[in-house]
Amino acid sequence: MASHTYPEQRFPLFGLPRLIPGLLLTGALTAFSVWAGDVPWIAGLGLGALTLAILFGILVGNTLYPWLQPSCHTGVQLAKQRLLRLGIILYGFRLTFQQIADVGASGIIIDALTLSSTFLLACWLGKKVFGLDSQTTMLIGAGSSICGAAAVMATEPVLKADSSKVAVAVSTVVVFGTLAIFAYPWLYQLNEHFQWLPLTQETFGIYAGSTIHEVAQVVAAGHAIGPDAENAAVIAKMIRVMMLAPFLLLLSGYISRRAGNGSKSEKSAITIPWFAVLFIAVAGLNSFNLLPATLVQHLITIDTWMLAMAMAALGLTTHISAVRQAGVKPILLATLLFVWLIIGGGAINLLVQHLL
Repeated sequence: MASHTYPEQRFPLFGLPRLIPGLLLTGALTAFSVWAGDVPWIAGLGLGALTLAILFGILVGNTLYPWLQPSCHTGVQLAKQRLLRLGIILYGFRLTFQQIADVGASGIIIDALTLSSTFLLACWLGKKVFGLDSQTTMLIGAGSSICGAAAVMATEPVLKADSSKVAVAVSTVVVFGTLAIFAYPWLYQLNEHFQWLPLTQETFGIYAGSTIHEVAQVVAAGHAIGPDAENAAVIAKMIRVMMLAPFLLLLSGYISRRAGNGSKSEKSAITIPWFAVLFIAVAGLNSFNLLPATLVQHLITIDTWMLAMAMAALGLTTHISAVRQAGVKPILLATLLFVWLIIGGGAINLLVQHLL
């Protein structure tokens, strides 16, 4: 009913006094996360500002936040929803279409095959083997197959998923992405010693970029191997990130068709996630280098803060009890996907490199 709709829900600035406490809280958590992410030993673990923000958010959300919630709820919800969408749009300034050309057709094909096979495998395992609900399954699949926590957060508004399910999916990214930071350099050194496969630093970097969860984790793993591996890994990862927008468009189209018994207005609400379309547009704009480099760098910094504030807000609204109720099945699903990314992703890399 209209009487239950607050003005700030439709026009957020009208309720600015109600927004300030929540935005200050998420902003403070973000500031601490950005600072902690620059600490050398934490950065060496591949724990970037986004991952740290949700971890700190969960910590505060399950200790102090119950007392702060009455005054902070409106601002926290704004950060979790509106700032998230703005953050995904501005994420396009990290990418250019020229980066695709740097790794050629083989890198695009490798990323596309790895992404689609991992997500489809997640859907099959989640539903048929573990009996998980569709939202949890797709969120874990998105995080594993595309770009970790950012993909989970971008998929959440398309699925309209619960915070607890999003937190479960993000936690799997943190666990297995962190393992990848140490596992991939070890695998490279092992292969260098025994010469099992004809891999250069560059080809191994493409393998890492196409299979490791988070951008920060890709950078950490590639850096541990060498400069050529790091550069190739980052480019391959950026192409994979760029596939987030078409993935969201396809996913929302699938959900819209599956909800065929809904009304026309209900279906149109999820047919086109406009933040995904604008994400592609911003990446295209960035490809022409129309904006000064310093301005783009400032926009990227703002974007990091927006996404980190959204992560912090997610953590604040996540209750550990709800995550525990999810059980071990999501972790088992993520474990199998991690194994697939290492073995199956490696096989895809070798096959495509051999054919092209």
